[in-house]
Amino acid sequence: MNVDIQSLGTFNQLAHEGAEQATQSMGQMTGIDAVVDVTKITLLDRADVGEELAGRDFVGVEFSFDGVLEGDTVLAFDVDSAGTITEEMMPGSSDDEAMARSGIEEIGNIMMSGFIDGWADFVGATIDHSPPMYVEESGSDVLPDAPADADHQQVFVFKSEIEWIDESVNFYIYMLPEYESLTEMMVEHVDTDGDAIPIDKLQTFNEMTTSGTQKAADNVEMMTGIPTESEVTQISFAPIEDVPKQIGTDTFVGTVVEFTGTPSGYLMVLFDEVSAINVAEAMMPIEMDSDELTDQHKAAIEELGNIMTSGFVDGWANVLQTSVEHTPPKVVHDMGRAIMDPLAAQVGQYQEHAFIIDSQMQTDDIEFQAEIHALPNEKELRAALNDLDVERATETGADVEQIFK
Repeated sequence: MNVDIQSLGTFNQLAHEGAEQATQSMGQMTGIDAVVDVTKITLLDRADVGEELAGRDFVGVEFSFDGVLEGDTVLAFDVDSAGTITEEMMPGSSDDEAMARSGIEEIGNIMMSGFIDGWADFVGATIDHSPPMYVEESGSDVLPDAPADADHQQVFVFKSEIEWIDESVNFYIYMLPEYESLTEMMVEHVDTDGDAIPIDKLQTFNEMTTSGTQKAADNVEMMTGIPTESEVTQISFAPIEDVPKQIGTDTFVGTVVEFTGTPSGYLMVLFDEVSAINVAEAMMPIEMDSDELTDQHKAAIEELGNIMTSGFVDGWANVLQTSVEHTPPKVVHDMGRAIMDPLAAQVGQYQEHAFIIDSQMQTDDIEFQAEIHALPNEKELRAALNDLDVERATETGADVEQIFK
């Protein structure tokens, strides 16, 4: 089963427009201006859905829908945002729990009805949805279980993040469609111009990236002695102008390389500042000159980024049976979006949309998290996937002795 790039772009735009319509409805009800920050389609393991919500409390509404498209969708507000919104709409609700809950249900019903109806209008078929169900949970528990499918361990998720202008308010829209109904709908929109991607191989590539991330984590452990595990791995699809928004506005320290071959593109290994200092000091046998980020820390991060990149990219090459090389790492220390902006601009010369490959790793021993973001050339990735032998998906092993020469 194949899905083409144009189809993915169309469905992503449809979700984005639905989020904008929902946001406009909210603005009319509350008088607060808001913008849809980013919308993307993400393919990831079912167990990883909603990982980015960890550590926060949410309230919202959940709908199930069926018809030509089946699944669930959730509108989730963090608790502070929900209070701001309901108070704007219903003054005094912040002191009345029942009133606040009623306000969230009313807002959610209006917003999400428009969101689902937009999909129905697009496909020209009926999509029914249930009455809104109020939810109040922490982290990913605010989301329903991803649709069960014994044949597919990964799921497509549509995610929109919305921010209020001049207000400390944000919310998320998650749409979790049944795998088969969504992919069948996508296939109906496949063009015959040769830009189709086999969905099963996209899943295999995601699994391969998970293995590559663990190889990179193993290399971190080898260099630092810190047990490190790979966490979330996902492939997202978004318009090229939205790619920098995927990284956010936090400050990172890390490395950027350009890789060439099939596919080509850019790869970033990024640490938050605290993690960079901690992992650098774990690598160095001497005491650092300062507790702040120094040139010594950056030199250690440069070395570590090179090793992590090599393990990750070599894993790709082993499975794809292609030659993938990369430039020496360039150390970066800046806001995430500022790091990604010039790379997206380079890739954007040749394509309107982009696949973003994201992985995370962490350790419980010290305060440490790392992210790997790859931005491959779309056409070359498609060519690599077409040639991918799915039976080689587990062969990501890299020659450690060669890497450490």
